[in-house]
Amino acid sequence: MNPADEILDLVDENDEVVGQMARGEATARGLRHRCVLIEARDPEGRLFVHRRTATKLVFPSHHDMFVGGVVGAGESYDEAALREAEEELGVSGLPRPTPLFTYLYESPAHSWWSYVYEVRCALPVRPQAEEVAWHTFLTDAELEERLDAWTWVPDGLEAYHRLREFRAAGGAGAVA
Repeated sequence: MNPADEILDLVDENDEVVGQMARGEATARGLRHRCVLIEARDPEGRLFVHRRTATKLVFPSHHDMFVGGVVGAGESYDEAALREAEEELGVSGLPRPTPLFTYLYESPAHSWWSYVYEVRCALPVRPQAEEVAWHTFLTDAELEERLDAWTWVPDGLEAYHRLREFRAAGGAGAVA
């Protein structure tokens, strides 16, 4: 199936479903939907970082420090997080990602409710070629060195900063 044809739940400012639409049309019209972002770390604690393919519908060729994607119509955030993490990392049998917090991502062109998760991946990764053009695992310090040098997906960069605040605050409660 063409990713643009995937059916998504459209949601309001309270993350309540208000309709459904094909992903391509929802994206083109800037309609709010749901998304998951999963921080994937290897057993040494290094973060999976990748560059999206040039064919991606949103933010092509941008770097990202999360795996993830849209939540399909009728799919739960938790189901989407496991599906997206396994798809993008190219693994099966991944532990269920741990939910951390939600936030509403809004820009002039895009709007989606984002649920941020974390997962440890001890399996050898084989990233999905349609989604990932390049990948590596970086330490937190190595990632910090690249924040100003690489072009990052805006929602992932926002989630990264929110995740740092969340952890600095002890990881309790949602970040608004």
